[in-house]
Amino acid sequence: MKGSAALCSVMLLVICLLVSPGVGSQTPSGKDVTSLEVYTSHDPVARGMTFQVAVVVKIRNGFHVNAREVTEDYLIPTDLRLEAPAGFKLGTISYPKGTLKTFSFSKNKQLNVYTDEVVIRVPLTALATAPLGPQHLPMKLHYQACSNEICLPPVTKDVDPAINVVASKSEARTANAQFFK
Repeated sequence: MKGSAALCSVMLLVICLLVSPGVGSQTPSGKDVTSLEVYTSHDPVARGMTFQVAVVVKIRNGFHVNAREVTEDYLIPTDLRLEAPAGFKLGTISYPKGTLKTFSFSKNKQLNVYTDEVVIRVPLTALATAPLGPQHLPMKLHYQACSNEICLPPVTKDVDPAINVVASKSEARTANAQFFK
């Protein structure tokens, strides 16, 4: 019973903090803590070609998001999801290593986090049956953003890059080399 009362007290405190005009107006939404940009390794992409998509996540100063590989079971990992559309084959998504950091709320335990900017890479193959012209690759990025003082509710952001598919490999061009080393 004591544990339930303590949990209720903590939940009430969190709700009060979230709806308090002084705090709530200064606390950003989890979606506002990041911005997403998408780049392809080739533009256009040719049928029969393997290429990559880079999702660049820019994180607001003073915040971090949990890395893909979390150091504690209660943490929510960063997760990029996409289903390859007809004519494409999805490879294994590559997440960067995080950085181990200690925060005031982590009680001297290091947490694996992303800060500043991270690049998540998605390998794809445009099959011989890939439709020609602009094709969309709808993705969802799920993450939880935190500062040194608070963690915001987990959010999912949609990103829908378009890639241009051509018939011949001679038409394909390398692009955005800075994201594909």
